[in-house]
Amino acid sequence: MSGLTVKTRYGALKGTMQNGVRVWKGIPYAKPPVGKWRFKAPQETDAWEGVRDATQFGSICPQPEGILFQLERVEKSEDCLCLNVFAPQSSGENRPVMVWIHGGAFYLGAGSEPLYDGSHLAADGDVIVVTINYRLGPFGFLHLSSVNQSYSNNLGLLDQIAALKWVKENISSFGGDPDNITVFGESAGSMSIASLLAMPDAKGLFQKAIMQSGASETMPKEKAETAAETFLHILNIDPDHSEQLHDVSAKELLEAADELRDVMGENIFQLLFLPVVDRETLPLEPVTAVAQGAADDIKLLIGTNRDEGVLFFTPESELLPEQKKAEILREHVGGELAKTAAELYPGSLEGQINMMTDILFWRPAVAFAAGQSAHSPVWMYRFDWHSEHPPFHKAAHGLDIPFVFGNMDALDMITNTKASEETKQLSQHIQAAWLSFAHTGSPSTEAFSWPNYDKDTRKTLIFNTTILIEEDPDAEKRKKLKI
Repeated sequence: MSGLTVKTRYGALKGTMQNGVRVWKGIPYAKPPVGKWRFKAPQETDAWEGVRDATQFGSICPQPEGILFQLERVEKSEDCLCLNVFAPQSSGENRPVMVWIHGGAFYLGAGSEPLYDGSHLAADGDVIVVTINYRLGPFGFLHLSSVNQSYSNNLGLLDQIAALKWVKENISSFGGDPDNITVFGESAGSMSIASLLAMPDAKGLFQKAIMQSGASETMPKEKAETAAETFLHILNIDPDHSEQLHDVSAKELLEAADELRDVMGENIFQLLFLPVVDRETLPLEPVTAVAQGAADDIKLLIGTNRDEGVLFFTPESELLPEQKKAEILREHVGGELAKTAAELYPGSLEGQINMMTDILFWRPAVAFAAGQSAHSPVWMYRFDWHSEHPPFHKAAHGLDIPFVFGNMDALDMITNTKASEETKQLSQHIQAAWLSFAHTGSPSTEAFSWPNYDKDTRKTLIFNTTILIEEDPDAEKRKKLKI
């Protein structure tokens, strides 16, 4: 077959040349989760006859308008379980594979967003890049097993596992090595990877993981059950007749989800659509599972941005009432630590921003790194680079993504600043580290030697206009938060 036509176990695919790489778009990795398969675990996709056109992105999961950085107009449909493959222009075999899991609070986003274009990584790094879609919001993270045992929990995570199985079984057709797969993701994508590291069904599907700005984050089982029951009540569906969910339109499901978020008081600290600890799919809280050795064969690269929380607030943002702040801290750090933690975050906008940075991103990442370091090599980073214009005048959440993908046009757009040569060089350093990790299992490069992270020294690489190694950043705060 030609370089743009490949034969998978399900049939032939014809791709296209784009930005100097070969690209196959909208490849189905599971059956459409519609009709009787709505709210059910993903099913193996069907084979097809002839050559399937793979030159257009597939549909994205139904979601509210306003996807960040989504420049192309694409259809929204529950028939969204598809992936995209980026490969170097020249043919080859056994290239490392990097599978990107997008973020978006488990409610927004798609693997086809221009920000996640894998062309530069594939071309410059001699790797195969895969970006995936998975079910979001009520379609992927409404946990209905307590209503009816025929439904599965953590559907969005099960979709990711189905995509990884497809990659392992088919990626050699694109020149990839099925035994050298690195998953990488940001925000909800990184939190997803934390769960995958703890899920028995994901065992053996990847060898390395890169977690950017997200770690163990789940919803209490009781809250998940309340959400499922309340969702049915909003739709006027009797729990004994939950099959009526299959007759509700996607638009009505999204509207019910928005009402559910209002009824249950969702806020940026307490998301409503999250993974849940579940005996069948996710038996333990990810940070606990990893500390016990659940991912002892996985090398891990993990880190956060210095000022994650800046993205989520404006100067006009309302401050949390002290009672709500105390509730959030109890939920995230436990009752014993909540008072100590509260003293770290004064009742100001800056205090609230720092609380979000630490409680949702930094603290979970440090705990996750510490737990995994007892079982497998871990490398930790902090991304400190920032631009000039708010909200990216600080190292806000998501600012690292263009650097990883080498998409400087996207960086120019979101920061409203033309990337300097110094900035481009930082992107090259970050890409080189990620690619070295995918190729060799170590992020060290010719430019810097990156030491392992351990509980004794906690050496962390700082990405900024200069790159340096720092021992135990924010050590005093870490000790107060008992990480």
